[in-house]
Amino acid sequence: MGTFTPFTPQVFTRTGVLTFDIRDISCLGRDRKTRYDVSHPAPAEEVCTMSEWSVAEPRKLTFDDPVTALHVRIVNGTVNVVGTEEGSARLEVSAIEGPPLTVTQKGGTLTVAYDDLPWKGFLKWLDGKGWRRSAVVSLAVPMSTRVEVGVVGAGAVVSGIDGPAEVKGVTGDTTLVRLSGPVHASTVSGSVEAQGVTGDLRFSSVSGDLTVVEGSGPSVRAESVSGSMIVDLDPADRPTDIHLSNVSGEIAIRLPHPADMEVEANTTSGTVSNAFEDLRVSGPWGAHKITGRLGSGSGKLKAMTVSGSIALLRRPQAEDEPWDAEPPTPGDAPRPKDMPRPKDTPRPKDTPRPEDAHQPEDTRRTASVPKDAVPDEDSTDGPTEKKGL
Repeated sequence: MGTFTPFTPQVFTRTGVLTFDIRDISCLGRDRKTRYDVSHPAPAEEVCTMSEWSVAEPRKLTFDDPVTALHVRIVNGTVNVVGTEEGSARLEVSAIEGPPLTVTQKGGTLTVAYDDLPWKGFLKWLDGKGWRRSAVVSLAVPMSTRVEVGVVGAGAVVSGIDGPAEVKGVTGDTTLVRLSGPVHASTVSGSVEAQGVTGDLRFSSVSGDLTVVEGSGPSVRAESVSGSMIVDLDPADRPTDIHLSNVSGEIAIRLPHPADMEVEANTTSGTVSNAFEDLRVSGPWGAHKITGRLGSGSGKLKAMTVSGSIALLRRPQAEDEPWDAEPPTPGDAPRPKDMPRPKDTPRPKDTPRPEDAHQPEDTRRTASVPKDAVPDEDSTDGPTEKKGL
């Protein structure tokens, strides 16, 4: 007979720490440094050195390990990502409803997301299933971080990032502020507003609108089915490549003055508006095209839409000049060159004098005026302006 060997339970150690304590598995890495009973409440803010934990209530977390990439995916609520000069990253979940968020940090990549919301599966959320959740998430990461944000019914704000940024959305609106790296934004029906973006901008949507304010990046490429596109270009020393494509949405482009680019804009059945004398408007029947060269033509502008309208506007030379100035009344300062005076508005010099308003026009032009009837220059009675009649 063989020798009977009693079974001895094995005890496994993790990173050299042996523990049988009851612990909160939502933050496993905590056992590397401390151990506590789950009956004790978690601190409001803590330094995390672990790789994964769960957040089911409002919480603040600080990460000591370097963060080079950020992935965020939430449903409803708000995501706010800001770039800072600090080397560490911070997370604040100020409100959360529904399932907990899973936060992981691995190999320099910080992920804040729901387990059942993959990065490549956003379209399946169009049916509304699983929408009974919400989270308000704020993150501060180094400016050079690569940022990927996915939102379903949530608003997203990304600002101060120098690295590449990508935002995917279904119905939430997105705001991009002062991004200097390449930017790619895609939505189903959510709108995108880009302010002061100096990197390459890519936009695609079904019915979402695109608004670019003071864009000075080297290129802007946008595609949409029915969303409108408003692109305001800030003067830059480098050539700009603009390519806008739409089906039924309107396109409005405000170019710097003076501008420097080749222009080709056309619509099949929409209307066109052009504020530049050097550009030519042509086209038979319903089709219209705006073509020409502004300056040396180092940049390129190509815009096309099927049934939407196209407008090329002129940006004021002075930075402090308002976009939409109220039209002056007769006698005020001259109007800008790109705002012609209406034909039915008399010019100040053509306005008849009140004392001559009752006389016929031919009488005023042919009547002789005695010398003694002309008042002296120092006289305050009557008009002081001498006119040759």
